[in-house]
Formats: sequence, C-alpha cells, structure tokens
Amino acid sequence: MLLGLIPSVSAQGGEIALTMGSWRVDDVAQMQVILDAFHAVYPNITITFDPTNPPDYNATLRTQLEGGTAPDLFYLRSYATSRQLFEEGYLEPLGDLPGLMENFTEAARAPWATDDGLPYGVPFIAVSHGVYYNIDLFNELGLEVPQTWEELLAVAQAIKDAGYDPFANASGDEWTIAEIVFMNIAPTFIGGYEGRQAYLNGERCFNDEHAVAAFQAVADLAPFLPEGQEALTYYDSQQLFLMGEAAMWLGGSWDIPFFESEAPDFEWSVFGIPAPEGQEQRYVTFHMDAGMGLNAAAPDDHKEAAKLFLEWMTTPEFATLMGDTLPGFFPISNHPIELSNPHANAFLALNEGAGLDVRWAWEKLLDGQPDGYTLMQNGALAVIAGTMTPQEAADALQEGLAQWFEPAQNCPAGM
Repeated sequence: MLLGLIPSVSAQGGEIALTMGSWRVDDVAQMQVILDAFHAVYPNITITFDPTNPPDYNATLRTQLEGGTAPDLFYLRSYATSRQLFEEGYLEPLGDLPGLMENFTEAARAPWATDDGLPYGVPFIAVSHGVYYNIDLFNELGLEVPQTWEELLAVAQAIKDAGYDPFANASGDEWTIAEIVFMNIAPTFIGGYEGRQAYLNGERCFNDEHAVAAFQAVADLAPFLPEGQEALTYYDSQQLFLMGEAAMWLGGSWDIPFFESEAPDFEWSVFGIPAPEGQEQRYVTFHMDAGMGLNAAAPDDHKEAAKLFLEWMTTPEFATLMGDTLPGFFPISNHPIELSNPHANAFLALNEGAGLDVRWAWEKLLDGQPDGYTLMQNGALAVIAGTMTPQEAADALQEGLAQWFEPAQNCPAGM
C-alpha cells in the first residue's frame, strides 16, 4: 500500500485543521491530491491549501507573520528570503525532524538551513532548466540535437536561414532573461557548483574570464531572438514556440503542465545547454525552488500535526506522489523515483552525467544591494541590446557586488 507505511499516530487524537500558504496558485487541484493522500494516513488532520499570487507572496506572508495570522505551514523561498524569516524568529527549527537529515543531502538542505547546518525547512521541490525544441521542425530541417555550444549556434543559424525564429525567448518580461536565459547558461561557462563557490569564496572575481564567457554566450544568442523581442512577454514567447514560429525556447520544467494543456498534440522535447567544444563536463541548472516551513507561532497541537506532515514529506512515497502529481517539479530527497510523465522524465534525464547547480545569484548574492540578480539581469539585457560588451557586463557585476560583498572586495586582482 503506497501510503500506508507510516503509522497513523495522530489518528487517535482530536481533529486538527491546518493551513498552508504558497505562491503556486496554479497547483490548487494538484496539491489537493497530495493533501488528500496525507489525510488518508492521518484522518484527523486536514490541511487547507491557500496560495497567494506569486508577486504578492513575500509581502503577504510577512504581513501575516507580523500580524499573527500566518498559516501553520508555508512555502519557503530558497536562501536569503527564508533565512531572514528564521533569523527573525518566524520559523520553527527542524533539526530534530525524523527523516530530514537522513533523506536529504547537505547540499539539498542548505537553501533552508543556517550556515552551520541547522534546518528550518524541509526541501520540497526543485525545477530544472533546459532548451525546449520543436521535434517536427527539427525533423523538417534535418537537424540533430546539438552536442556542443558551437553546434547549437550552427543549428540556430540553419533555422534562421530557413525562415524561422531560432529561439522564442524575449526580454519584454525582464526576469526571463535573468532566470531562464542567463542562469540557464551560466553554470556551463563558470564551471557549475565548484566554479560558483570559487566566486563566493573570493577565489575568483566576478569579471574573470568565466563570467565574461557567460555574458558572451548570451550575446551569441542575441541575433537569434525574434525581431522586436524587447516588446514580447513571457506568454508571447511561449506562444511563438507552441505555434511553430520558433524552433527552440530556453525555459524551465515548471511549464510542462502549461505546454501540455495549451497544445496537447505538439511534439516537443528538451535538451541541456551543451558545453563548448573541448569542455568534457556539461552542467544543468537544477534549482532548489521551494522548501516547506513551520510557523513558530502556531499552537502546540498544530505544530505537532504539522511535523507529521513534514516528516511524511521526507518519505519515498511522498517523493513519488509529488513528482507524478506536479510534473516538472522534482522531489529533492535521495530516494530513487520513476515518474510517469514523459516530459518530466526528459527533463530529469538531463541530470544524468551532468554537474548540477542552483541559479547563480541565489546563494549569498541576494543579501545586499545592488543584489547579484539585478546586476546579472541588467548585464544580460545590456549585452542583448548591444549597449554593453560582455566584459563591461562582467565588470559591472564585479563593481556592484564589491560595494557590499566581502569576497568580491578581496578577490585576486586581475582575475
């Protein structure tokens, strides 16, 4: 029995009604499936899912926490945002939660833990990045999935020569250039986790040759974006790809349900950002997107029931159910799982043999002003527009971070 492995300890207690906050308004039906499964194990515990529109989530949650009206359980952003909530006393420490330390690696727990490893959130979902491609259009043009960055650019040129847009990506919604273009590409050019840590440790300056190469890669793609791309929104770029006007789209796994519902007969798959010629290791941005936290101000009986849910989240049964119910959102635990959605499996297959890392700006670079996200976004937008060279974009990143980030102030000169 899939979910019968956990004893229904709390089933003997009184009725408990918990609330759960989230920024995922698109997942109400899917989360109900998950919460119903938990309720089947613990019949006296009911959890109501109450999401907030994504742009409003952080502010709404803070207002609720400060006003004493926050939900018992709530989604946690990774790194700085949730750590600040913990440091302000709004999150329950979870160092003694059964299953948490055993079933998640230290790296998986890190986005929701203190620097010395005390967890305050259960790792919940990761999302993957890659390049969506139109299978029929690739077949029509006789194209193969590119194996190197240089082959990717050659494929893009062939698509452009055939009269199609090579990439559907656009900068009308600026965040997309930061998150699904620049931070999709960057690990390949800075050397994934190890390379990123070298910046965070002060061993590299943010305008070194690797950072310049990452911005250069964005510049390489600029001629292959749609005409007038600066006026096109995220939705517009999705539609260009789905209508077959563009052959590829740099994106994330979270859009699998949208693509499947918008165009169920559309034949697409995904490949990872290929490494440049001569570089054996390739990398995939596999971002730790959300953890689950427990409101430190919740009543004791609610905390007890909520910890049962959090413990259940560490099991293989939860990992499989979550991965199948929310295709494109991947469990982070160590449990091997098999997913039923072929598109989700295509994304997950990108991880095989690849170095995995989170988006570059998230760890530590969001902690001051100007933050690394904004600097990277502005630099990528500028190289696409041709108003900065890749070197100038990297220099601006280094100079901006050096205003507050100590490792950037002390990195080796000339690196």
